[in-house]
Amino acid sequence: GVFPFLQKMREKCFKSTNGTSPVWCCDVSVKCRCKWRWDSSGLCSYCRDKVQNRTCLVSSTFTYFISSFIILGIVGMLYAWLTFSPFERQILSSTGLSCQEDNEGSWAIGVYYGNDPFSLRPIEQENIWSDRGSAWPVANPVLTCASVSDASHPSNFVADPFLYIQGSKLYIFFETKNAITKQGDIGVAESLDGGASWKHLGIALDEEWHLSYPYVFNYDGQIYMMPEGSEKGDIRLYRALEFPLKWTLERVLINKPLVDATLVEYKGLFWLFASDFERFGAKKNGELEIWYAHTPFGPWRQHKSNPVHNGDKSSGARNGGRPFIHEGYLYRIGQDCGETYGRRIRLFRVEVLTKEKFREVELPVRIEESKKGRNVWNGLRQHQLDVQKLPTGQWIAVMDGDKAPSGDRFTRYLLGCISFLVLVLLVILLGVILGVVQCVFPLSKCFSSGKRSDNFLSWVHPHVTSRLRRTLSRLNRSSSLIRDRAHFSTCVGVSLILLCIIFSVFSVCFGVKLLFGGNGSEEPYPVEGQYSQFTLLTMTYEARLWNLKMYIKHYSRCASVKEIVVVWNKGEPPNPLFDFDSAVPVVIRREEKNSLNNRFKVDPQIKTRAVFELDDDIMVTCNDLERAFKAWREHPDRIVGFYPRLVDGNPLKYRNERYARSKKRYNMILTGAAVLDGKDAFPRYWGNAADQGRALVDKLFNCEDILLNFILANSTSSRSVEYIHPTWALDTSKLSSAAISRDTRVHYSKRTDCLLRFSELYGGFNLKKWSFDTRSDGWDY
Repeated sequence: GVFPFLQKMREKCFKSTNGTSPVWCCDVSVKCRCKWRWDSSGLCSYCRDKVQNRTCLVSSTFTYFISSFIILGIVGMLYAWLTFSPFERQILSSTGLSCQEDNEGSWAIGVYYGNDPFSLRPIEQENIWSDRGSAWPVANPVLTCASVSDASHPSNFVADPFLYIQGSKLYIFFETKNAITKQGDIGVAESLDGGASWKHLGIALDEEWHLSYPYVFNYDGQIYMMPEGSEKGDIRLYRALEFPLKWTLERVLINKPLVDATLVEYKGLFWLFASDFERFGAKKNGELEIWYAHTPFGPWRQHKSNPVHNGDKSSGARNGGRPFIHEGYLYRIGQDCGETYGRRIRLFRVEVLTKEKFREVELPVRIEESKKGRNVWNGLRQHQLDVQKLPTGQWIAVMDGDKAPSGDRFTRYLLGCISFLVLVLLVILLGVILGVVQCVFPLSKCFSSGKRSDNFLSWVHPHVTSRLRRTLSRLNRSSSLIRDRAHFSTCVGVSLILLCIIFSVFSVCFGVKLLFGGNGSEEPYPVEGQYSQFTLLTMTYEARLWNLKMYIKHYSRCASVKEIVVVWNKGEPPNPLFDFDSAVPVVIRREEKNSLNNRFKVDPQIKTRAVFELDDDIMVTCNDLERAFKAWREHPDRIVGFYPRLVDGNPLKYRNERYARSKKRYNMILTGAAVLDGKDAFPRYWGNAADQGRALVDKLFNCEDILLNFILANSTSSRSVEYIHPTWALDTSKLSSAAISRDTRVHYSKRTDCLLRFSELYGGFNLKKWSFDTRSDGWDY
């Protein structure tokens, strides 16, 4: 075993110092002999002089490695503390098993509208409002893993949506991946309000094999479903017994494992488009076949040119939804799987379709792809579209989307492990340069030419050991070369040390982010299963343009931001089309008068009810905006924000947040970072009763937020403010000379004067006090 081998190595290394004290060198491992000398007491030679003082417990090399990884561990934890949200995202479903991270993705489903099938707009652009969940307006997605999960069927994602229109009722059939069985089943949801809200009805079809792509259609007064079940090796047709939840097998149509099969009636025949990736020579996601029959029941015959496509997977050969007919032309929807599976959809117009010939041409898809990346539900992938005409003449469509590429979880874990492996190599390299690690591979011990029983690698093939010996020899020479030429006392050595430290810090941060930071998205929070959007409003002028550009680039990527309105108070305004890097529309509202009252001006062009007032010198995370927006949607009559204040005393005095914390109470939220109901608050602010208050704001060029708190508190007997703790907040006004609150003493003095004057104007002080840390989710600690 190993112990006899180590004993022999010890005997070979045995030496005598001055003929008295025995000293031996220890091969610490088979792979590496570190040049440490140990005496009979078991302590390193470096510490021999300190044995009596008992000050040496470990070798310098061991200390170096332990210290390095402790320091780098602290760096990793600090990075996580600074960048990861301390608030755990709650999955709003009846079971905690749903919405687990899945390597296939986190697909969701959205609704689109248009005057024709080629110009579709997402539901949030239609300005459809729903009181359910204060969704003013409703925003995509309308179906997610959380909204379709129940105790019997937790879901990891929903995808492959198909519409069925039955009078004023709309149904979506979709694949839902069971979080327990990891199998796809067919779910169904219903809408009674034109697609604004959806109710999950349950599982329509559950077989012993994976199901997806539930193509639903009507034929001869009956409703049929043709889901993909290629795992079973055939394609099957089901008929509805009690629509939409009870189905029975009608017949097996084709005994081939066809993928994503759709059919359409065109010029007297039924045509079935599908892919058979098991066909000899078929290229996955790049093959397409056509079959035809006189009825949906068959018999089905192959097109003479099959496969009609068999090429690059980005060509759109694989089906991506229901074919449709518009103005006499047949259109087919395919999916581009080039960059990743289901990257985007492609649209084709069929020019020729006979039993012998097939030709189609690609058309542009006029569905704008989001620029918000991983923060939105369809930021990186959208791979199936079903578009149909409503009885009203308008077109409606459902499309799935994902915010992460296929295999994202595996890729992140792999890259994270590689980052930590690189980190270990960098630590070893740094130790070699510093002279702490003197690692020499013991070739004479590991590859001795003595008896086979003495050779540690005697069981390895001689050819392998020979190559291994040459490799280790090169590593030995490289290690010696590094120590000789990159000594820490030389310029080259110092440069390498700095590079090793920099790349080590980068590697640990990158690894922590990949392994523990999730998919990197800052998603919106649903309320009662509904998503919505808000308008972001800020006020600035030309001296702060550099701030504004950074502000717009950051916040325009937040998922629930519909548009950004910039109230321009002074100077020549920028061009919103060319001067900003924005993922949403930017509106510049130029004001004639430089007044702080302008931020609460009634603006009929603002389409959302929620307005997030956020100063251009405040930077918070998108997740913080989303949390505040969710809290506001739960209580839309409140001002919800990040900066609490406690106003009390006799006489009243304005103080900072530390005072509120010390008293564990607050009664005011500063509107420099707060969301409120613009349709209610703005008209109240500009009412006749607030004329004198607005005049004081103009006189002092301050206190507009205090005035709004007074107005709203006096208009209700219920709670009017709520605090949400931000993960972090960066105030860039400290970097600018243009901030009105730069002189804190003068600023606070003005605001104290405002408190006294507003109390006189509005009949006393009616701001009720509220405690911190009262929310069940801990967002207001």
